Amino acid sequence: MRPFFCNLLLVLDSLGPALLVFIPAAEIGHLRSTVELAKKLLDEDDLLSITVLIIPRPSADDSDHVTPLFTPSQERLRHVTISAADQPPDVPLDPKAFMDNQKPKVRDAVSKLLDSPPRLAGFVVDMFCTSMIEVAEEFKVRTYMMYTSNAAFLGITLHLQLMFDEKRYDVSELDDSVNELDFPCLTRPYPVECLPYLFTSKQWLPFFFDQARNFRKLKGILVNSFAELEPHSLKIFSGDLPQAYPVGPLLHLQNDVVEAKQSEVLRWLDEQPARSVVFLCFGSMGGFNEEQTREIAVALERSGHRFLWSLRRGSPDILTEPPGDYANPEEVLPEGFSDRTSGRGKVIGWAPQVAVLAKPAIGSFVTHCGWNSVLESLWFGVPMVTWPLYVEQKINAFEMVEELGLAVEIRRFFRGDLLGGEMETVAAEDIERAVRRVMEEGSDVRKRVKEMAEKCHVALEDGGSSQVALQKFIRDVVENVVV
Repeated sequence: MRPFFCNLLLVLDSLGPALLVFIPAAEIGHLRSTVELAKKLLDEDDLLSITVLIIPRPSADDSDHVTPLFTPSQERLRHVTISAADQPPDVPLDPKAFMDNQKPKVRDAVSKLLDSPPRLAGFVVDMFCTSMIEVAEEFKVRTYMMYTSNAAFLGITLHLQLMFDEKRYDVSELDDSVNELDFPCLTRPYPVECLPYLFTSKQWLPFFFDQARNFRKLKGILVNSFAELEPHSLKIFSGDLPQAYPVGPLLHLQNDVVEAKQSEVLRWLDEQPARSVVFLCFGSMGGFNEEQTREIAVALERSGHRFLWSLRRGSPDILTEPPGDYANPEEVLPEGFSDRTSGRGKVIGWAPQVAVLAKPAIGSFVTHCGWNSVLESLWFGVPMVTWPLYVEQKINAFEMVEELGLAVEIRRFFRGDLLGGEMETVAAEDIERAVRRVMEEGSDVRKRVKEMAEKCHVALEDGGSSQVALQKFIRDVVENVVV
């Protein structure tokens, strides 16, 4: 037990165990990092217990990816799946309305938890579940947020919301005369053409502004980042903004069940030279049409590098239908591609990303820039090629390339977004150029990524910046319970 708040914990011990209620979004990327945070909190303090309330997505069975996260079971870490309020099948999903409809279910679930001895210490909610602040207030406890993305995106969201509320400055209506925007969380201007679709869309912008207003009501924000990665972005969280606790990287590094085909791929990687393989993987929602698939294939063949390509078929609407594997990839690849690249390349379906990135053979990672993927790449010291596809990924790519110099871009601007329809086709020449550049031995990007990988690991060690932030969060929670 750490001495600087040991006395407080002794008082808490006399009052009985303290319970934190976690309410994550059910998407696997959010859920994994949230459960990792819960486990770290329990490792730090044996007087806390945590119950994770799982709210299933409409018309989805999430049990396949929920149960393994809580295996083996722990006495002080429980999960309860509530029966989500019905969503009419013919009505478009409104994320805010859906979450608001879950409040009675969450209220009942928490009430049942309090039938047993634990004192309720607070709620820790996902960035998409902040409407649960009202439920926490009914139980007279404070609400914290687990923010599964980075401090830069959080800072941009808060700044745009403030500009709109105070000056009616609407980024979805900017004319061609505005080329760049200044954000306090970035060290350089951000190009307007690189704004994510969710900020330029009349459909999504009000939702994110409503989120940001709720963010300001929170007691604190646990950010899946670390002080050494985003020092400038984290500086803004003082004064009127909630306390930020950079407690990352929160990564699920345990290998999931690997199928026979995937085991074969991992064995193949073990046979390749160190840092020789380009790994292409675009997350659970990333997929491409036949035209883009052929451009990628041409780029890989021309590059001459070894490659492992997780190829998935694009979806016409990723909100209702996730991408899937091609039934026969040969039908969408250039004629003779497999024969010409045999021995130095593999095209597969779904990839065990963590297990692949951990292999010494991986020399670079062509990624959609989902935040978990970015952190995994940095953890294993693998330089990235950025290919943002949806949500906040254009901001992640800008931060990695231009703010921090930890990645190589295919191009600065991508027209389109998978949330707003098909993206433009990226030419093979652009992809090949980026692959060749990122694979250069001794490049500045490789050096910086290696240095950041070391800082990643140190941040989580005893006395590291993220562990200190975790202890500070526990202390703040304990003080609140004692009071």
